Amino acid sequence: MSDNYEKLDRALNVESEIVSIDKNNPLVKVESISQQDIKKDYEYTRANLYSLIEKGQEAINGIMEVAGEGGSPRAYEVAGQLIKSVGDVTDKLIDLQKKLKDVEEDSNKTPNTVTNNALFVGSTSELSKLLKQGFLNSKE
Repeated sequence: MSDNYEKLDRALNVESEIVSIDKNNPLVKVESISQQDIKKDYEYTRANLYSLIEKGQEAINGIMEVAGEGGSPRAYEVAGQLIKSVGDVTDKLIDLQKKLKDVEEDSNKTPNTVTNNALFVGSTSELSKLLKQGFLNSKE
């Protein structure tokens, strides 16, 4: 077996080393997101959304003053767009609550599925004999 690898090493002009792998030790470790990280991210996102809403309200107040003084249709258009944007951010705040609830529910759930696989290894004649014996035993 090592001859095959030596020929391959020479052909590719490289040196390789065969490393044995412990099958009980996985190569990739999956780190789960902790509840603290989820809480921290939630609070950070929530604070940012609140900040955006407050700044948007200040901008709306400012543009409404400009629109009222100048009577420009463009100023009213901008005010309408700002109101819509602030409304969208408040919707995102509610969506954040729903997403947090979904994440918490998913972390609390445990898989309830049980899979039982039966496998027969043998010939068809052996299977038919077993089935016949099973039918005979069940009739008695």
